[in-house]
Amino acid sequence: MLNNLTDTEEGEGGPNCQGDGNPKESSPFINSSSASDVEKSQQYNGKNMALFEEEMDNSPMVSSILSSLANYSNLPQGSKEHEEAENEEGAAPSKKKPAVKAPSLGTLMGVYLPCIQNIFGVILFLRMTWMVGIGGVFGSFIIVFMCCSTTMLTAISMSAIATNGVVPAGGSYYMISRSLGPEFGGAVGICFYLGTTFAGAMYILGAIELLLIYILPQAAIFKMEGLEGADMEAAMLNNMRVYGTIVLSFMATVVFVGVKYVNKLALVFLACVILSILAVYAGVIKTAFEPPVFPVCILGNRTLISKGFDVCAKVIERDNGTVTTKLWKIFCDSEFLNATCDEYFANNNVSEIQGIPGVSSGILAENLFGYYLEKGDFLEKRGISAMQDPEAVITNSNRYVLADITSFFTLLVGIYFPSVTGIMAGSNRSGDLRDAQKSIPIGTIAAITTTSIVYMSAVVLFGACIEGVVLRDKFGEGVDGNLVIGTLAWPSPWVIVIGSFFSTCGAGLQSLTGAPRLLQAISRDSVIPFLKVFGHGKANGEPTWALLLTASICEIGIIIASLDAVAPILSMFFLMCYMFVNLACALQTLLRTPNWRPRFKFYHWALSFLGMSLCLSLMFICSWYYAIVAMVIATCIYKYIEFAGAEKEWGDGIRGISLSAARFALMRLEEGPPHTKNWRPQIMVLVSVDAEHNVEQPRLLSLTNQLKAGKGLTIVGTSVVGTYLNNHAEAQQADQSLRKLMETEKVKGFSQVVISSNLRDGTSHLIQVGGLGGLKHNTVLVSWPRTWKQAEDNLRFRNFIEVVRETTAASMALLVPKNIAAYPSNGERFTEGHIDVWWIVHDGGMLMLLPFLLRQHKVWRKCKMRIFTVAQMDDNSIQMKKDLITFLYHLRIDAEVEVVEMHDSDISAYTYEKTLVMEQRSQILKQMHLTKNEMEREIQSITDSSRGSIRRKNPSNLRSQQSSGEPAGVSVEEKPEEEVQLIHNKNATPTSPTSPITPAGGVATPGSEVQMTWTDKAEHQAAAAHPEQGGVKDIFNMKPNQSNVRRMHTALRLNEVIMKKSKDAKLVLLNMPGPPKNHMGEENYMEFLEVLTEGLNRVLLVRGGGREVITIYS
Repeated sequence: MLNNLTDTEEGEGGPNCQGDGNPKESSPFINSSSASDVEKSQQYNGKNMALFEEEMDNSPMVSSILSSLANYSNLPQGSKEHEEAENEEGAAPSKKKPAVKAPSLGTLMGVYLPCIQNIFGVILFLRMTWMVGIGGVFGSFIIVFMCCSTTMLTAISMSAIATNGVVPAGGSYYMISRSLGPEFGGAVGICFYLGTTFAGAMYILGAIELLLIYILPQAAIFKMEGLEGADMEAAMLNNMRVYGTIVLSFMATVVFVGVKYVNKLALVFLACVILSILAVYAGVIKTAFEPPVFPVCILGNRTLISKGFDVCAKVIERDNGTVTTKLWKIFCDSEFLNATCDEYFANNNVSEIQGIPGVSSGILAENLFGYYLEKGDFLEKRGISAMQDPEAVITNSNRYVLADITSFFTLLVGIYFPSVTGIMAGSNRSGDLRDAQKSIPIGTIAAITTTSIVYMSAVVLFGACIEGVVLRDKFGEGVDGNLVIGTLAWPSPWVIVIGSFFSTCGAGLQSLTGAPRLLQAISRDSVIPFLKVFGHGKANGEPTWALLLTASICEIGIIIASLDAVAPILSMFFLMCYMFVNLACALQTLLRTPNWRPRFKFYHWALSFLGMSLCLSLMFICSWYYAIVAMVIATCIYKYIEFAGAEKEWGDGIRGISLSAARFALMRLEEGPPHTKNWRPQIMVLVSVDAEHNVEQPRLLSLTNQLKAGKGLTIVGTSVVGTYLNNHAEAQQADQSLRKLMETEKVKGFSQVVISSNLRDGTSHLIQVGGLGGLKHNTVLVSWPRTWKQAEDNLRFRNFIEVVRETTAASMALLVPKNIAAYPSNGERFTEGHIDVWWIVHDGGMLMLLPFLLRQHKVWRKCKMRIFTVAQMDDNSIQMKKDLITFLYHLRIDAEVEVVEMHDSDISAYTYEKTLVMEQRSQILKQMHLTKNEMEREIQSITDSSRGSIRRKNPSNLRSQQSSGEPAGVSVEEKPEEEVQLIHNKNATPTSPTSPITPAGGVATPGSEVQMTWTDKAEHQAAAAHPEQGGVKDIFNMKPNQSNVRRMHTALRLNEVIMKKSKDAKLVLLNMPGPPKNHMGEENYMEFLEVLTEGLNRVLLVRGGGREVITIYS
């Protein structure tokens, strides 16, 4: 029952409009550019504030803004500009812009009387007496007390919210949305809008009921005379639909043409309501001295319809004779005394009772308890016995007053509750109030107190004054078709009939005025995208499209046509709105947010929770299925806003409760590490950004999405070289780049950028401090440095090895995807293929868990899993396979199993050579600081000399290699593709043996390789040129380190086996060996990994964190 929403609801005005999606509400005082530089210089020219003169540009002096702060408008920022812009459109450019009218309404006119008008409504006049008759004084008092308590508690909560700062026009919607967030605000706002709209339908139906039953029955299009039962009910409903549609169209036209006329008539309608209520009280007082004459005719104990007879008797004495009456003719087949009459009529006497015996009659005791009826039951007088045959067929039922609906306690609650709604009328006018923070609490609570006293006293007085059968007579059929409450009024029933008719018409107009403005306020907030069109209106801001939608929804209520059916519907929507007002107050109170400082102090979170519980209980008491429907509607709107609505930051309580819940959950996580059953990779993704702050390996995030599927923690981190003061802007750009890519790749997580003096420290800081409390990463995902052999990337691969060391030290798992560019994007689908797992060492089960997680994603879903494990000579490979199958069965993982046997074999000469070349290159780069040409000659000579040494010292190995399958005539020298090629480039960097490069940097062609020979002369020259490099000579006589030879042998053999089995696999996962303990063999470690994975397209190197991550137990 929104009342007189001003035209300046949250407009589309300026960029600082509240709720415009900015992360924080901008202040009109800080960073204000309204004052010119000259004015500023004049303001701050004094020397008293020299200490702060550097901050004057963005932090103005208090003395200069106090006036603005004190006179801060209670319209939202941007609303005035919006209003002025609309006025400008309609006015000539030369005309001066009209000044915005200052709010001028006080507590009485602005809050109290509008609330009174909205609370007193159609239910009081049309259903209150019937409710007392059906539910009894005791039951009805409980209903009234429960409903009034609910609204009083809601008003207390609303007063606290309304006095916690400025409440712009928009009323309850504004309060809920800014307290509970856009999702709840939008959902409850729509519910409140629907409630207000259906209230308009209820008022129109009430007006039509008054018109067709009590004022002008002959105006009915579908005649009801002579009809009974379902036919009469259908005719009545059709009349309501036709007249309701006509009245709705007329009211919508009035609202469209000029809402100002509606507002001017509001006082007239309010006067009608007050006069009607005073007439009832006057009539009650009069009954104590002179009860009005409203006889009710009773046959046996059944109430008769008063139409069709004039005398309440079977026969009368006339001219010394007995004459039958019209009543006799109704129940008998002739007017003679010997006629055949209705059995019940013949066996029972006719009596006349007084319909309104008066306050002093003692009728209260009879009306104290309820008298619930089934549909079609007779309205029977208590305390009168009747003679009737239970098996006799009921005839002439259309002559008795019957119950039109089945009644029960919860139905009465649903029908009555709309009569206590309307408490938001004052807050809806907040934009027009002189002092909203003072007027809203006082006016609203005073109005609820007044109306509650009236309702409670009315229940007692109706029960004390009016006969029970008359109270239960909903349409006054037993009292000559009079409105029951009208029979009690003084001086005439017509005071109530006419007064209630005009008050219901006025309330209907107010609903049709307020509901479109509420919808317009929601639309202009842009929280529900598809409602945006309803934010537009006429040039003066009138919500034309919103009015059209409101009228259409209102027509649904008109088509239902029954006041008793429509009332519970709007009860649901209002109860839901009130429930969330209480929830908002309780949350704000419990969270103790710094901004929660209501001027209204008489509130408590327990009262708000009690009010919320009452609202929820009443929803299900009224109608459990309507309550479910209302909740489903609100939930759907909530989820729609959550997924499709504009993101808003209004400092709402839901954000506060999220923070509190997050803190509580984090504190719980601190209690200990997760159980193995709950373990999942919480990933820290380490990425690098280029000079333009774009991520260099975007597929890392695709892989992260495929691994995580939105579950658990994901942190995408990068580091920026520099200092925080100088490079903060770059870090923000990098963070935006990360967030954008995360959104594109649908990675749900957090971004983190660290500024450090070097990348190594930055990466180390990320690994150490990422996460919070118990919510920390346990897995690091970092890409393989594919250009590690190039001199300019020398630092990068050393950083990579440090990451491996640090994750090992921190007991974190490590995932290293090699050739990340070849990994699939999230849009790709593998229709077939395998994910191969090479399980060489057990490090907690990561290798088993990762393929299972990947196959949950649609990219890998159709890939099958294969697990390979390696058996040594002394292992029982058959038993190993059985055990592995059993283990996988217990793990509930479907996979093919294969055990690969690796027999001991001699180490080949190629292995020796590859190891020696690797070591020599490492030594050369460390010990030699020659010119480009000298370095090339030095390395080539060392290589030639070492090959001779290998041939001399390992002839048996050569023979074993030749006997194991190589042609006897092929020697090591005849394998040019396996020789170390030297390159000419700007850094003089040796490359791998399998990738010869031309001097220009391109791929070498046969014959273009640089072949050099070492001579004794060259040796002496080199020694003379660099006497400090005497250690270089020792390289000629180097023997390969036996440990390195064994590692190289393992890498080569494993690579052969993996290539044989998994060359065509979509993904290969294998254990990643540990890093060297000292820094001397870092290049060797990288070479081992390079050899191990050579020739494979997609490889994921996995290193466990030292704990079990998968279990067979439930």
